[in-house]
Amino acid sequence: MSKIIIFGTGDIAQIANYYFDIDSEHEVVAFTVNQEYLKEDTFEGKPVAAFEELEKKYPITEYQLFIALSYSKMNKIREEKYYDAKAKGYTLVSYISSKCSYMSQYPCGDNCFIFEDNTIQPFVKLGSNITLWSGNHIGHHSIIHDHNFISSHVVISGHCEIKSNCFLGVNATLHNNVVIEKETLLAAGAIISKNTVEKEVYLPAKSILLGKKSDELNF
Repeated sequence: MSKIIIFGTGDIAQIANYYFDIDSEHEVVAFTVNQEYLKEDTFEGKPVAAFEELEKKYPITEYQLFIALSYSKMNKIREEKYYDAKAKGYTLVSYISSKCSYMSQYPCGDNCFIFEDNTIQPFVKLGSNITLWSGNHIGHHSIIHDHNFISSHVVISGHCEIKSNCFLGVNATLHNNVVIEKETLLAAGAIISKNTVEKEVYLPAKSILLGKKSDELNF
């Protein structure tokens, strides 16, 4: 088993630790954060080390890293730490759930976290530093570039392209051949049938209040 260190001590790090422990060949031996955020010596029963001095205790020849951060600032904080780890010389690992249907012949990049019940169809290409939360459909021949966060139950149809630093909310749906430009934010339930505009935010139509009580309907 390879020994890994998780960057972060929040919810994402706690979840990553759980999945690595129960469903991977990696052994999580420690956590790390920047010195200014080092508030505790242990997390989940494992030591927490300052990232600035990490290689002194955990040399790059013996340990690998996983950056377990969220989509804050359109994934740019996670992206920054991803490159900081690489600058130190660490290898970054990816996790693919054993309950994911990974049918593409192309392997994903590094520092990806792919949860259970994702369907990744043939000819899909996944970059690095991507989170695919549970239950998504990634259609054939689609490309997801680096530093993206796809939440749950998102449908990406065939031949789509997701450029870097995007966030796709729960139940977002993409038609065929759609390009999601850099730093696009799709809110939960958004339906996209045309290419997006860089850095724009797309909201679905809101549900309306009918004006009748549920027991007044013939339902």
